[in-house]
Amino acid sequence: MRLYRLALLLFFGAAAHVSAAQSQQEPPPLAEMQEVNVIRSVNIFPNPATEFVYVEVEHFPADRVELTVHTIIGNELKVETEVVSETTLRVFVKDLAAGYYMLAVKDEGSNFRGTYKFLKR
Repeated sequence: MRLYRLALLLFFGAAAHVSAAQSQQEPPPLAEMQEVNVIRSVNIFPNPATEFVYVEVEHFPADRVELTVHTIIGNELKVETEVVSETTLRVFVKDLAAGYYMLAVKDEGSNFRGTYKFLKR
């Protein structure tokens, strides 16, 4: 019985120590928080799409952005893209078969890379 109590005491003591150590962790660096904001600053609409998809970027100029469309298994497709405004691009998807596709967004200036899924109807 004493051995059982000792084991429980050691277990709960270790759990409390781990819990205290986890609560004292530093918040994520500012760079990580900014990276999350940059990822959220790319907006793709309409989704699902029929003729084209608009890609809106907030933190870098649209004319610097490279876009590639991939099938769900990773094959790259040739699609026409057009810069509509300083922060918006248009990707023509009318000729694609219905299904899910991945849109890769890349900006060399800010070293940003992101992949977004959209549905073509």
